[in-house]
Amino acid sequence: MRIMITADSTCDLSPELQQQYGVELIPLLIVKGDQVFKDGVEIHPRDVFDYVESGQGVCGTSALNAADYHQVFARYAGDCEALIHFSISSGFSSTCQNAALAAADFDNVYVVDTRNLSTGSGLLVLAGRELADQGVAAADIVRRLEILRDRVEASFVIDTLEYLRRGGRCSSVAALATGILKIKPCIEVVDGGMKVGKKYRGGFENCVRQYVRNRLEGRRDLDCRRIFVTHTGCDPKLVTAVKEEIARYQAFDEVLETVAGCTVSSHCGPNTLGILFLRK
Repeated sequence: MRIMITADSTCDLSPELQQQYGVELIPLLIVKGDQVFKDGVEIHPRDVFDYVESGQGVCGTSALNAADYHQVFARYAGDCEALIHFSISSGFSSTCQNAALAAADFDNVYVVDTRNLSTGSGLLVLAGRELADQGVAAADIVRRLEILRDRVEASFVIDTLEYLRRGGRCSSVAALATGILKIKPCIEVVDGGMKVGKKYRGGFENCVRQYVRNRLEGRRDLDCRRIFVTHTGCDPKLVTAVKEEIARYQAFDEVLETVAGCTVSSHCGPNTLGILFLRK
């Protein structure tokens, strides 16, 4: 392959998309108790949920170090003209910095800070593969993607703040209040970090329908080639309803469903769902 594409497992691309686009995922690390597992290889979201629900604690995440990335890059860099690696936002993890440190030892390895997570990063991975297939040089692909990443719109609706509370990422008071009032917050990725956006109230399906409408209705600034529906193992009926809502407001060429890996799942918990797409 002229240009090899690798990405952190946090890009949440399905096995089918990985194969279709020739993307090699590098698993990040999930910490459960005193054990460390490779995301998507040795541990899966259901394992995370079962552990939390058992009352034993919460799962954490751990960045790969530069040596880990160096080992992967060394495995592939000699067999291709260039290797482009896509990292979760540097605002969320030190993985991007560590990957860049490892890449400095190679003349043909490039690291893209996606400034995003989950399939917000995945959108850039697929765009990178498409540019590579068009014959664009690796350095030019990276420059184009560093412009494109500002057009990614990524957000999720969370059913409960309990996982964020247990992980120390929100207060007990906030979690209790949203639970009592049946508030479902929308978490948005902005400038490489996360912030709380609109707050929905009521049953989860109703909130998700409102969320899709708010994100898509009447907009003329969207790139309608592709949209991801990414979730943490939600009810298939709910996912189908979301796809129907999307079609009601926008005509996307592709509506791609993926299940989030352990990184998103360990922080957000079950019943988390987002739509992720590009603006023009």
